[in-house]
Amino acid sequence: MAPRTLSLTAYMAFARGTPGSGNAAPLPDRPGGPLVWAHAAGVEQGRSLASLCARMGQMRPELNFALSGDTPAQPGALSVTLPPESPAECERWLAALRPDVLLWNAHDLRPALLAAAHKAGVRLIAIDVTDSGWTSPAPRWLPDPAAATLALFDSLYATGTTVVGRLRRMGLDPDRIHKGAPLLDIAQPLPCDDATHEELVTLLSGRPVWLAARLHAAEVEDILRAHRRAVRLAHRLLLVIVPQDEDEAGAIIEAAGAAQMRVCNWDQGDTPDENTQIVLVEGPEELGLWYRIAPLVFIGGSLVTGTGGHDPYEAAALGSAILYGPNVGRYLGAYSRLVEAGAARIVRDADSLAGAVSNLVAPDQAASMAHAGWDVISSGAKTVDKVITDVFETLDEKATA
Repeated sequence: MAPRTLSLTAYMAFARGTPGSGNAAPLPDRPGGPLVWAHAAGVEQGRSLASLCARMGQMRPELNFALSGDTPAQPGALSVTLPPESPAECERWLAALRPDVLLWNAHDLRPALLAAAHKAGVRLIAIDVTDSGWTSPAPRWLPDPAAATLALFDSLYATGTTVVGRLRRMGLDPDRIHKGAPLLDIAQPLPCDDATHEELVTLLSGRPVWLAARLHAAEVEDILRAHRRAVRLAHRLLLVIVPQDEDEAGAIIEAAGAAQMRVCNWDQGDTPDENTQIVLVEGPEELGLWYRIAPLVFIGGSLVTGTGGHDPYEAAALGSAILYGPNVGRYLGAYSRLVEAGAARIVRDADSLAGAVSNLVAPDQAASMAHAGWDVISSGAKTVDKVITDVFETLDEKATA
């Protein structure tokens, strides 16, 4: 018996002493039809996995989903709590849930649970396999069961060549390892009326445009101050302001009206002309249009505390270079990924924002950043497509077996 198999055998012997039914998770009420079980550890991982499940549900409405860990609740999906690491309890729990596929987006391994799922014929798919350490409930005096547990997976989607090489050196089957990109929480691109878009492109006649999207009222003075400075270097520069919601719009409209700049109120039927310096939009309903118009976007909710920022992928998916403030805790992973790719840049205040706008509003600069952002989005989308194909092929094979 190989040492790595021995490590899992030793762990299973240890796990048999784990408390059982007294601490067991409630058994799930399993619906009829095929079922995909999705488990994530981490807020961003959970959101991305929930987004993937939502997309699969749209493509195949007959699918059922069971969500665990940090995967957020979704309408119509089961929310389940994992059983204790007792082989008997894991087998009992899986016999009730009867999943067809498991999507595992977590580095915290559960060897007894995963071994029971493998034994039950569940297809095990690991997503976002990175080069970070794997953990398990195994005590330090036991051999590390990570390699033997990873060998249970039918597919492992690794985030880069380095990770692929590491998995192969661990002795995993190369045919099960797939090079991919991190799974991203990307919704469908925001819609846009094509006729309005064409009309605006013609109307603006190549003017440089930047957008303050999902802006909060507490940020508007910094945005207006930055625009005044940037206009000194690019006198035809146009700012479009889109508030986060109606609650923020009132104060933003008042501040823009008092800015002593030429303002066009889009929702009141005004049309921007050559003299317009600010286009004011009262809500985010047409944000898809403005992302397509503006090559450079500042994402609001990031210069103020308490909001956690807003999703940068909705701008990157529509070809925008991104600026943002330091307060993006809810989406820190997404912003960090875009910064690493060269698709986003952080600003601290009105002065640094004005400098960034002046430097990046040039078409070649914004286009370079936007292209980098699109690479991030498209690489994540390719991985999503591969995972969905993997899941659907499994379900089709089981349906015809």
